[in-house]
Amino acid sequence: MKRREFITLLGGAAVWPLAARAQQPAMPVIGWLGLGSPGPNPPTVRAFRQGLSEAGYVEGRNVAIEYRWSENQNDRFPALAADLVRRQVTVIAAAGVSATAAAKAATTTIPIVFNMGLDPVERGVVASLNRPGGNLTGVSNLNVELGPKRLELIHELVPTATVMALLVDPTGPNAVTVSRDMQTAAHTLGLQLHVLHASSERDFDTVFATLLQLRAGSLVIGNDGVFINRPEQLGALTARHAVPTVFQYREFAAAGGLMSYGGSLSEPLRQVGVYAGRILKGEKPADLPVQQSTKVELFINLTTAKALGLTVPLALLTRADEVIE
Repeated sequence: MKRREFITLLGGAAVWPLAARAQQPAMPVIGWLGLGSPGPNPPTVRAFRQGLSEAGYVEGRNVAIEYRWSENQNDRFPALAADLVRRQVTVIAAAGVSATAAAKAATTTIPIVFNMGLDPVERGVVASLNRPGGNLTGVSNLNVELGPKRLELIHELVPTATVMALLVDPTGPNAVTVSRDMQTAAHTLGLQLHVLHASSERDFDTVFATLLQLRAGSLVIGNDGVFINRPEQLGALTARHAVPTVFQYREFAAAGGLMSYGGSLSEPLRQVGVYAGRILKGEKPADLPVQQSTKVELFINLTTAKALGLTVPLALLTRADEVIE
């Protein structure tokens, strides 16, 4: 072998591994679109990562996640969604109605997996549950529709309270509908219902001061992102202020809230993670049926009830999925 040929061969051997590495596929990127604020480890993100891992993807190992938080401002979603599209993420995970609407408006090609508390067909998000069509699929749950039932349950537990309060985010997509439905339910039960507003964590102190002024006997917390991301904090606050309150997630009752009634906080987001992983593996959102999270559970914190001087009716205790003591 000639010296020139030998050097060329060595050079080729040295260059080949670098070229092979350059041709390896880039790590896929998921764009997360959420209503709340970045935290150390939000429960929604924990559940989403769990679903991803079940599908074979671990953040930082074989998938990257670009997080976009609206800081509880729904009008920020269009810009955040557009930014994810510009970055050409592989999949968008949209948590909530407003996030889903913004993602849908921003792209017709990037797959979107959503979680929302309303009927996605009625909202025009997908064509049907079984064959969603287009570039969207995801999970729907019943939490928004359960507001009147929560009012009924807290009234059953605190029957002497005739003045109630409902806490909603006025900027949320469901604020008007939820307030109207709850006023109707309150009228049916012969109750007076005050609607209070909170758009951020900074409003919580004002809310509890107002509850005292109104002499509200109990509180129902609405299904808004600013509350969904803080079930433990809200549970502790209602316990500290001694306000009989019902919310939708077990985490609330476990943190000192009186009662929770609704679907799981983590299960829908886990399913979103599973679907995102399946899409990364090549499945199309149009072929993945929209999952319906229909299971609801009742949790009662008996320790909190005793601290509030309340006797939980036996009929309510027997219906509870879990009594926290």
